[in-house]
Amino acid sequence: MNQHFNNEITINNRKIGNKHSPYIIAEMSANHNGELDRALKTIDMAKAMGADAVKIQTYTADTMTIDCDNEYFKINGGLWHGYKLYELYKWAQTPFEWHQAMFAHAKKIGITIFSTPFDETAVDLLESLDCPAYKIASFEATDLPLIEKVAKTGKPLIISTGLANEDEIDDLVDTVKNAGGMDLVLLHCISAYPAPIEQSNLRTIQDIAERWQVLSGLSDHSLGTTIATSAVALDACIIEKHVTLSREDKGPDSEFSLEPEELKVLVEQSKLTWASLGKAGYERKPAEQESLKFRRSLFFVEDIFKDTTITEQHVKRIRPGFGLAPKYLPEIIGKQVNSNIKRGTPVSWELIK
Repeated sequence: MNQHFNNEITINNRKIGNKHSPYIIAEMSANHNGELDRALKTIDMAKAMGADAVKIQTYTADTMTIDCDNEYFKINGGLWHGYKLYELYKWAQTPFEWHQAMFAHAKKIGITIFSTPFDETAVDLLESLDCPAYKIASFEATDLPLIEKVAKTGKPLIISTGLANEDEIDDLVDTVKNAGGMDLVLLHCISAYPAPIEQSNLRTIQDIAERWQVLSGLSDHSLGTTIATSAVALDACIIEKHVTLSREDKGPDSEFSLEPEELKVLVEQSKLTWASLGKAGYERKPAEQESLKFRRSLFFVEDIFKDTTITEQHVKRIRPGFGLAPKYLPEIIGKQVNSNIKRGTPVSWELIK
């Protein structure tokens, strides 16, 4: 197909693209710790700290895996060592029956909420709530039937590319295209928890945009905000970070999540970083005007009389910048002045015969 993805998308009237400040997604994930009240407070926090959206995850343990005790379904190593997959997802799930209350609360306080569905029943639920956009998690980037169903909703689609190789990204991009999806953002992602900073490879963000002709951004699992704000300088139009009310409360994803003040810093730093990019150009900036006078220029450094022939001892290249530019020094040596001149006078063509 010759279809091209849009170079700007809109989620709830907020435009997203390289001409706009980065869209900051506060990923709640499982950091509600099994409490609806905490989930609602996390939505409040994301709004108060300046995030553009809060994102949740829509699944149950039964839509993610099966309850099985064999070694295939046990986690060895990492944050969740020792868990069976079913147990982990039972702990981490955001119950379907919470969704309506969470969507209503977000609408009430004026922050966008959307979700990551993990199967078709999740998409159906979210569609019933008029979910304004969808995110596909990196582990589901190869689940092409799920991607196709989401793309057919016509809503903006954000997909993390962690774990996916080039062929797999080709497949998911083609799936979105063939389903008629026009609003696609691919997020560079290192699917490790936490992700090592030295493996971030942020230059991939620009490569994704060029290679697949899409908007690109970052889903960041590293500690702190350094990697996320650095990504903005590499044209990431979306930044997604996990958030929690407090890491001390020890939720499933709390170890690599931002606390409220850190989220606020991320929002502020991202906006400043984006504002600093501007455009390539060499015209003098308004802020530089006052500094012009401190450049070097040509000054007469001795008193001389009318008709004196200028020599190198009469003129120096010095600050401030009120005289002729230094490049004109060879042109005025050997010429005569047309009036008496006092030491400290800037050289100008009007003073030279």
